[in-house]
Amino acid sequence: MNERLFALLQYPLPHHALSRLVQKLTRLEIAPLAHWIIRTFVRRYQVNMQEAANADIQSYPSFNSFFTRALKPGARPVVSTPAQLACPVDGAVSQAGRIDGNSLFQAKGHDYTLEALLGGDAALATEFSNGSFATIYLSPRDYHRIHMPDTGRLRRTLYVPGRLFSVNSATTRQVPGLFARNERLICIFDTPNGAMAVILVGALFVGSMETVWGGEASKAAAQADFSHTNITLQRGEEMGRFNMGSTVILLFGENAMQLDSGMCADQPVRLGQLLGTWLQKAAG
Repeated sequence: MNERLFALLQYPLPHHALSRLVQKLTRLEIAPLAHWIIRTFVRRYQVNMQEAANADIQSYPSFNSFFTRALKPGARPVVSTPAQLACPVDGAVSQAGRIDGNSLFQAKGHDYTLEALLGGDAALATEFSNGSFATIYLSPRDYHRIHMPDTGRLRRTLYVPGRLFSVNSATTRQVPGLFARNERLICIFDTPNGAMAVILVGALFVGSMETVWGGEASKAAAQADFSHTNITLQRGEEMGRFNMGSTVILLFGENAMQLDSGMCADQPVRLGQLLGTWLQKAAG
């Protein structure tokens, strides 16, 4: 299908109603049906079940329990040098590079602003102005848990309601400001090298997004201040998951880190590999 037509057809769709329906269907515990769907999905997307902590398809009570499956310990080695940041997910790089003042590159002909991405919070946007970013797309076949790029203490979260356009490459090339239009959960962490944002972006058919500390994201917790708590997650530790596929966007401050050369558009990436290097630690 023509990319432009594919994108245009998404505008009138009832995004949230469809996603709620998918959420309910994927959690149905009807064993014969769930197991047939899982087997079909594994064949269609060539999912490597040998990496899963539980490789027995028959043991998953629902499709969602399979989709959010854990990996075997050691299946994704995480970089261990103190100055290094780890890639937080399996997927493919959509875009990565420098934030040009307040502007992030989405695709040819399409930029969007930090302030728009961060729910209109101008003060928060200044923390990442002229910094660096990485946008990573998770396809259906990928592992769908999200892990910490580096050790950080949770400062705040911000839930931003929005549309649920598909986030595949065809749609990102056609829908202006897509990542600032879709529903998203913004998680701000403080690290020894400054602020780090891990942003979970919703998409069409993504039933929900959740974190290890707060469960499923919702409008009920539009803004949450965690500055007086001590929620600290270590590099490589699980911090959340998608109940269906989507995108993660990472933000870092100006002169804070140097992205690895492997973080370039369309490059496949795996959880734990080198994302970049903190410049402060490298200098120290």
